[in-house]
Amino acid sequence: MAQSVEPLELIRLDDRLQSVVVRLLSTQQDYYDAEIDIRSDFVNATVRTGFDVEGIDEWSALLDALEDAEEENDSVFTADWPSEGRSAYLRFVADDPYVVEIHDAPSTQICVHVPLDLKPDWIAEARNRLAVVRRALGV
Repeated sequence: MAQSVEPLELIRLDDRLQSVVVRLLSTQQDYYDAEIDIRSDFVNATVRTGFDVEGIDEWSALLDALEDAEEENDSVFTADWPSEGRSAYLRFVADDPYVVEIHDAPSTQICVHVPLDLKPDWIAEARNRLAVVRRALGV
């Protein structure tokens, strides 16, 4: 049986003009139902997604890789999250500006491309948000 959780934001990428947010909605035996919320002047949409416990660790590893890509600053870094491929997912493109693509591959096959002018400390904020979610879920 799914256990409802108070919506927790695992991911918030926001430049005050546009945002991409991933909120956890419920948990069921180490599987998390979530939604991806996209807000901009052009499109406002929400799509359901989900991931398992490994998805939380993958997000942490992706933040490490994005931080390394920022430090190298010599090539464009691209990665998908979550990697299961069974539900909607995010594709991160570390460039100037950052781009987040939201893919609803298994369902509608629609992709939304959101450029974001993120603050320099966005990765530190993302790590803090991740720590809060881990504590709340006990992982």
